Amino acid sequence: MKFIHAVSALMLSLPLFATTITEIKFVGMVHISESIAKSMLSIREGEPLDLEAVDASVKKFYKQGYFTDIWVDEKDGVVIFHFVEKPIISKISMSGWKESDKDVQSSLLQIKKGALYDEKRLLEAKKRIIAALSQEGKIDSVVEIETEYLDNGSVAVEFKVNEGETIIIEEMQYSGNEGLEAEVFEPQIANKAHQWMGWFWGRNDGKMQLAELGYDPLRIRDVYMQYGYLDAKIDEPFTRVDFDSYTAQMSYQISEGDVYRTSGIVLSQQKEVIDEATLREVVRLKLQEPFNIKTFREDADRIKTKIADLGYAFVQVVPDLRKDKENKTVEVVFRITPGEKVYIRNVIIAGNGRTLDRIIRRELYLGPGERYNLTDLRDSKNSLGRTGFFESSTIEEKRIDERTMDLVVKVKEAPTGNIQLGGGYGSYGGILLSVGVNDRNLFGSGINVGIKVEHSQRTKNYSFNISNPRLNDSDFSGNFSIYKSIYEYNDYTVNSDGITMGIGHRFTRFISGYLGYNYASVSYDDIDPNYFVLNPQLKQYFESYNKSSVTISANFDNTDDYYLPRRGWAISQSFEKAGIGADANFFKSRSTINKYNGLQEYIGFDAIFRWKNRYFAAADTGFLPQAEGFYMGGLGSVRGYESYSLPYIIDQNGNAVRVSATQTASSNVEMSFPLVPKAKMRFSLFYDVGWIHTGRPELGTVPDMFRMGYGVGLEWFSPVGPLQLVFANPVNPESNDKVSHFEFTIGQRF
Repeated sequence: MKFIHAVSALMLSLPLFATTITEIKFVGMVHISESIAKSMLSIREGEPLDLEAVDASVKKFYKQGYFTDIWVDEKDGVVIFHFVEKPIISKISMSGWKESDKDVQSSLLQIKKGALYDEKRLLEAKKRIIAALSQEGKIDSVVEIETEYLDNGSVAVEFKVNEGETIIIEEMQYSGNEGLEAEVFEPQIANKAHQWMGWFWGRNDGKMQLAELGYDPLRIRDVYMQYGYLDAKIDEPFTRVDFDSYTAQMSYQISEGDVYRTSGIVLSQQKEVIDEATLREVVRLKLQEPFNIKTFREDADRIKTKIADLGYAFVQVVPDLRKDKENKTVEVVFRITPGEKVYIRNVIIAGNGRTLDRIIRRELYLGPGERYNLTDLRDSKNSLGRTGFFESSTIEEKRIDERTMDLVVKVKEAPTGNIQLGGGYGSYGGILLSVGVNDRNLFGSGINVGIKVEHSQRTKNYSFNISNPRLNDSDFSGNFSIYKSIYEYNDYTVNSDGITMGIGHRFTRFISGYLGYNYASVSYDDIDPNYFVLNPQLKQYFESYNKSSVTISANFDNTDDYYLPRRGWAISQSFEKAGIGADANFFKSRSTINKYNGLQEYIGFDAIFRWKNRYFAAADTGFLPQAEGFYMGGLGSVRGYESYSLPYIIDQNGNAVRVSATQTASSNVEMSFPLVPKAKMRFSLFYDVGWIHTGRPELGTVPDMFRMGYGVGLEWFSPVGPLQLVFANPVNPESNDKVSHFEFTIGQRF
């Protein structure tokens, strides 16, 4: 440090007799004010000059981190402190890796423009970059720091990154695994051997993940403990790397031990707050069966939930195992400390700039003065997600004392009011454009109002709807809609006008019912006379008619989000009866079952599995018009085929004539993956299977149609609402099928 030499020079220049300080000056100091600087000094004006005090003062200044050099002069009692300050960083950048990801750069560099140039901080940033590259499996990475001093005295800093090579694991070997095959535990580890077509989803690319190497043995051991191997030992993997080809071979040495069986389950309550028999009902571990560590953990959580539902918010469940190595058994002990019953003091709502407080509070199953209940708390969060009003929501438990707590509900509102744009393209209907003005949360009241206009070369649809899911904040709901539609088919045009109204009721948290009425007037235009050549009896199905029908339905929905559920079921069943003072007379049944599973805890990232099923059936109880039957194709059934293009029959001229059906079913399997999480963009793969049965005796024997389709989708929470782009292909379509490779929609549930 240069200031030491400066102080030594000052000592040599001073006379042997004492010098009194008459004035203290500072030269070159910018970041510290003169008044602050003087307060930091160990010397004072009017006092004798003390070289040790000067030395201590210089060290204090240097520790502030602002200076590269400090020296002191003295002449005729005037002491002058000279400073050379560190330059300002006016530009900082990173090239060669993550150049466009400003968030990653910020988190790794942790240096902003305007900061002082500090070599120590730059070296720390370099280490963080190399560590991040190592976590991605890169080795031999090089990071160079280049600095350029600019004319204004500031510094431009650039981190030049040269990514290292990725090690590919070519072979995995396991020794000592006799009780479990490698196929049982290998899916749980991060580092796997490369497979053919490893780049394809579901295959292993073999890239070594250095940061996960230390955790993989623990993952293997956890799987063994799920099968009762409590003494299993898995050594750290032995890795042989060929640095010429950057390939590796890995091997694990496994000592399995014996399988332990559960000999007893002890529930030890510090004070008895629940009957032990009731508590044992939630325990899934079975006596005399192999111990399962996963079930053991889940049992601890179920016990905690059961007791927390009684108000014991701060209950502690400490699980323990008592192994009998001689008999290869284990006794399971759950030590339960319930604490005191807790009551809610207050519920605080935050983050809702638009949605009224009462709209949020009515979705909560806990309120001020009520006893704490953990299940109610979890259901409240899911209920908020199902409204579709919020992008995210959390409920924090703020402990006040042993007996009271506040609940802090924090929400981030979603863009519920938007202009919806949707559409698609098909070889049959051409370009379809849909424009709608819709607000699911009008003025923050929870009321849903929408106006929709849909146009294509063959369709025109207009509709207005208004619904309130909680009339006067009660468990009753209501809706009203009016619509007009025109659909031009190859051989005829259908005109429909109607109104729908209804009332619903929520019976439980997840079950609701609905009773509705619909009146519609339907007419046909531009009917091709040749249409009836195949079968004259079809003419009756193209007569204008009125429909008056009543619909009753029941719904079960315990999903955790409206637009992007990650868990739960959505099940609905409805029945419609037409024939009340109008022409149409039929009975319809519609059934849907959807299952959503988030896979984060199983595979380590936010993938979502979706399974969607539907079955519709209609019975002719007097008059089932053509327009009231069912169709298949497009979003909601089998993608890859034009919407509502199936089924059809072939007339005597070889033309495909579309008809409606009395039964249809479809099943869709989807996997959704995060694509650009920060942009709320996801990628999906899907496979659809559908069946449709015409079931009209007047048409003769018409074969059932089975169709399949597959494809990919882009899911994006755009500023105007959830956007879905679908790129689909049919599987072995027949020559008369109308295919559609692209569709998109905004505002619908994924």
